[in-house]
Amino acid sequence: MSKIINIKEVGKEKTSRLPIKFIEKDKLVKPSWIKMKLPNSDKFHEVNRLLNENQLHTVCEEASCPNIGECYSQGTATFMILGEICTRRCPFCDVASGIPLEPDKNEPIKLGLTIAQLELNYVVITSVDRDDLKDGGANHFSECIKEIRRNNKNIKIEILVPDFRGKGKIEKALEILFKQPPNIFNHNLETIPRLYKRARPGARYEHSLKLLKDFKKNMPSIPTKSGLMLGLGETNEEILEVMKDLRKHDVDMLTLGQYLQPTPYHLPVERYVLPIDFDNLKKEAEKLGFTSVASGPMVRSSYHADEQAQGARSP
Repeated sequence: MSKIINIKEVGKEKTSRLPIKFIEKDKLVKPSWIKMKLPNSDKFHEVNRLLNENQLHTVCEEASCPNIGECYSQGTATFMILGEICTRRCPFCDVASGIPLEPDKNEPIKLGLTIAQLELNYVVITSVDRDDLKDGGANHFSECIKEIRRNNKNIKIEILVPDFRGKGKIEKALEILFKQPPNIFNHNLETIPRLYKRARPGARYEHSLKLLKDFKKNMPSIPTKSGLMLGLGETNEEILEVMKDLRKHDVDMLTLGQYLQPTPYHLPVERYVLPIDFDNLKKEAEKLGFTSVASGPMVRSSYHADEQAQGARSP
């Protein structure tokens, strides 16, 4: 029996070991259009209670999402499976890094029952990167989808997957997911290729594009989706080029949102993108043929995902 090891690092402890160091700058003043709603409603506390009782995690909490109050209050959440510890150290992300425990075999059952209790019609399932697992966690995703549908016959499921670049291969992970496919397949590029080494160490731009294309090739009727953060040092022109790459790889849906620094030890915000720029980028995305585009300062990959999915289709 292998020894159980559990190492969890956050904030400075997490990012200080990265080879690329951040140059401290005067912090930009948040503009008036960046607004967070405080989590204070009966529904928020109900969702929180059920998650704690069933020892489940949401990316809303683990990644310090600014929309947590609004989403919980509406009875929606993005569930994060495979534990709360990521095997990577992306410096834009507030999720803890380290050596995770073995996957909880009972998590799919608990997840399915909790979602049934919440009476959700649409759910997003994501995970930390699990480079320690041979399939990258694909089988766990599949089991979760199966258990959610067992308890919720008419539910729509979106999965927001990692890139499966660890011990496994894209082909192995996708072969597993094809047997229990979601309603929407999401994988975020996060930023432009020039900033990958700085923002997404361990990831590769072309690999992520290939993951999206390979899923679409085998499951043409299922919409594919990706998201980008703005404000890490890219230009709008570079974002437009990434959008073109996504369409070349048959991605149907897109989210664009403002990056917000989780702690002083994470990547700094290089710029606050104007709302009019988000509007213009949305128009450009629609011209390129995306069937559904959510673009705005407070947009996140799964923010109002149910509403975005209603208008989505696969060409």
